[in-house]
Amino acid sequence: MDVGNESTSENARSAEPARENSREPTGGTRLADAFSKLDDVAPAGREEFARRVRYENRLVQARLGIAASLFTALRAKHPPTAAHSLRVAMGVSCWAIARRMDEDRLDQIEIAALLHDVGKIGVPDRVLLKPGKLSSDERLTIEQHRQVGVQILLSCCASQEILDIVKYTPAWYNGDKTGFDRTGEDLPLGARMVAIVDAYDAMTTDHVYRRAMPKERALAELYAFAGRQFDPTLVEEFSDLMTREQIDLHRLLAQRWLADLQSSQSNRFWSLGFGAESIGGDEETDRLFYLSILDNIHDGVVFIDSDLQIQLWNRPAERLTGLVAGAVVRRHWTPALVQMRDESNSPIEAEECPVRLCLETGEQSLRRLVLQGREGDPVSVDVHFIPVIDNEGRHHGVTMVLHDTSHQVSLEQRLEALQHQVTRDPLTQVANRAEFDRMLAQFVQTHLRRQLPCSLIICDLDHFKRINDTYGHQAGDDVLISFASMLRRFARTGDFVARYGGEEFVVLCADCTCDAAARRAEELRADLERTPQPALRGEPLTASFGVTQLQAGDTPETMLRRADRALLQAKDSGRNMVVQLGTGDIETEEARQTILNRWRQWFQPNRSQEVARCRLVTCVPLTIAAKKLMGFIADHNAEILLFEENQAVLRIQGSSSPALRRQGDRGSALDIGLQFSEIQEHENAPRQTEIDVLVRSVRSRDRRRKNVRERARLLVSSLKSYLMATEAL
Repeated sequence: MDVGNESTSENARSAEPARENSREPTGGTRLADAFSKLDDVAPAGREEFARRVRYENRLVQARLGIAASLFTALRAKHPPTAAHSLRVAMGVSCWAIARRMDEDRLDQIEIAALLHDVGKIGVPDRVLLKPGKLSSDERLTIEQHRQVGVQILLSCCASQEILDIVKYTPAWYNGDKTGFDRTGEDLPLGARMVAIVDAYDAMTTDHVYRRAMPKERALAELYAFAGRQFDPTLVEEFSDLMTREQIDLHRLLAQRWLADLQSSQSNRFWSLGFGAESIGGDEETDRLFYLSILDNIHDGVVFIDSDLQIQLWNRPAERLTGLVAGAVVRRHWTPALVQMRDESNSPIEAEECPVRLCLETGEQSLRRLVLQGREGDPVSVDVHFIPVIDNEGRHHGVTMVLHDTSHQVSLEQRLEALQHQVTRDPLTQVANRAEFDRMLAQFVQTHLRRQLPCSLIICDLDHFKRINDTYGHQAGDDVLISFASMLRRFARTGDFVARYGGEEFVVLCADCTCDAAARRAEELRADLERTPQPALRGEPLTASFGVTQLQAGDTPETMLRRADRALLQAKDSGRNMVVQLGTGDIETEEARQTILNRWRQWFQPNRSQEVARCRLVTCVPLTIAAKKLMGFIADHNAEILLFEENQAVLRIQGSSSPALRRQGDRGSALDIGLQFSEIQEHENAPRQTEIDVLVRSVRSRDRRRKNVRERARLLVSSLKSYLMATEAL
């Protein structure tokens, strides 16, 4: 059963890996950013809309020629699907360039990727835009959109290769999915590649029914279905490509898509002509001004048009409800979307919706209602329903203003209040190093307890010494002040900005996944690169960024070291880039108790120094598991006692975590023994890795101490996160 059949009908649904037991996923290289830079274009409420549309038009016109109208029609029908298709095409193009694929096959796979979801044009709006769970008939309609796409292309496409790629992209490698007459290596190479990039992009994009996965977790999902849904050799190749330096590859990709491609070349694939109009237009300064205000006020603001389609969902509305704008804009409004209830806690039916009444009567109203908050808890709000009527008396929709009256101070509000009391860096007026250390510990403790994602961005100005040597120290100070000001502008409510030291700055991102933080860091990097610096006589400057997310077993020290390691990778790879590390898993309390119960079985009197023992299974090959282990070693400052063939013994000294120090930890050292073995169930199955883990106290008298057992639990949890592993039953 596909994950996509469980909830709403986003384009990602047919692309994500399938699960027998479906579950909601939990919440870098420049290759990954090749198709994540063009994020889902929210049709309203995003100031980058006009610029992205023009850029998208340019790419699509160059790639599709006279057939660009097909893509334009898809974008008019469902903009998130069109944006997803463009990202998939860019990603597959990067991959094909790295494979040195010949020009003709490269053309075919790019065009097929751009149009692999064109069949969504034939899906009714009531299904495509439905925010709730799909019925069996609606799921069947979504499944059939691939065949509709092939039928559309049959009427105008003269290339059988392109038609085959689009037709066989949803086929499973092992043939489990019915309706296809090819399996394994008989499937077109382009279809197998598009299927992998399609699923990867679907998993790393926000949707109304779940947040985006971190990139490393998405790769782990691809490995989990290698040999079944995906070609195992191509999965390993794609994963390996994601870890390489991609500067030259990006240069070739940009040259190909923006310089070398000619519409006349693309037109050879099409047997009929279609006009392709651009729908760009100039940016509206007034519109951007008002959108900026709406995103920075305290109250949530939602605009619903006369057809009951959501056209605007500002950031405070995101924080209040937990629904991101990109996932709800252009969807049909119903009270059930936010679980709207009256003061007696009775659900408000669609026929009694205050929005409908406001549209019908044209009268304002103010009501005390209850919504489902971001953590699933009920939130009391005052909702002001305001009709939008022009000078001629025509009704254009309703504006809802949501004011939180629950009197429960949110995490973001508490952090924002603390931000005004922190000790400031005297030069840049952002928080200083000491305050950052305190806030990092609080962020980690709070987000782990509440099981919310949070991310850390470390940024370092490139070649800063050269600035001081060339322009003087006053110019260097001006640059630091300018960069700190830019960080504050990019920060959102609840974020925390600090100067870590010298030219290094840090940003703590509240309730933000690693993937979302990396996108924000990339926006900041690009903006910095094109901003003239008066102190440098109009020359711009660049910075390198390391991004990570809080994950199971983390302490403030391990999270900081992992982000710093990502920063070093960015600098070693050529600077002026964003690198992200970490899977972002946060262990639930139920899972924690299960693990503790299992571990208690090992606390036998005859095991004088043993603290914990378990067997882990990860879906990645041994070579990748070994690389992940090196990150664990670096971030935990572990001493390697033994490392040969498939065995390793590590020693970790007493924790410096403030929480453990308060428990009376006097620095007890722990040894972790690891034994790796690679398994493969059958020839086409993906290679997996099993790890036997044994944790022992260095001194036998420490074994029974409660804080030592807690440290062992945290270390094993952290090891599971780094290795992307689960505990074997």
